[in-house]
Order: sequence, then structure tokens, then C-alpha cells
Amino acid sequence: MFWKTRRLALAALIGAAAVTAACGGKSINHVLSDPSRYHDREVTLSGRVLDSYSVARQGVYLLEDGTGQLWIASDRGVPRPGARVTVRGTIREAFNLGRLGRNVRLPINGVVMLERSHRAR
Repeated sequence: MFWKTRRLALAALIGAAAVTAACGGKSINHVLSDPSRYHDREVTLSGRVLDSYSVARQGVYLLEDGTGQLWIASDRGVPRPGARVTVRGTIREAFNLGRLGRNVRLPINGVVMLERSHRAR
């Protein structure tokens, strides 16, 4: 009985780790190499802010992690350039930034993250 419970607990732990690894901290290169795999899925990325634009707590910032760069769209304010952040959000393709898009040069592939939360370090 004890071993059966222990094996069940171990299996649950391994399953939880696999789910966390699948959607947890990824590199920007992973996301950009296959954006359809991450479309509408929550992803966590960490890196340094290279550039940011905001108006009335809405804006975008460019995140770089050493493997690539990705624009992050936020309605919670944006971190300053140079800040190290961990951001959680969903991946979208062909995102329209409206009038703000004239000032921001999105990459040709148009992949962005819609931020759910970010934490500056």
C-alpha cells in the first residue's frame, strides 16, 4: 500500500513537471521558431527591455533574451529600457497596434505577446 501511494505521488509530480516545462519559461527563439505551437497559450519569458513606448498605461516594449527579440503589448504600463523582466502572456500573430504601430517597427512575422503580467528585477 505504501509503495503504491508513493508511486502515484511520483507519477503526479512527474506529470506536473512536464506540464510546467511545456508552458513555463521558454526562450524567445523557441517561440519565434514555431509561433503557431504557442498561439493563444500562456508562456513565460525573461529578458532585458531594449525599447518601450506607452500612452496612458498602454504600450509595447521590446524584450531580448540572448536568443531573440519579441514585442510585448501591455495594458498595465511598460518597464523602462534596460530593465530585466519576467513576463507572462499569450502569443499572437499579425497583431495590429493601431496608431501606436506607426512608431513601433514590428518584425515582419508580426508575432507579439499580449502581456498578462510582468515583474521587473
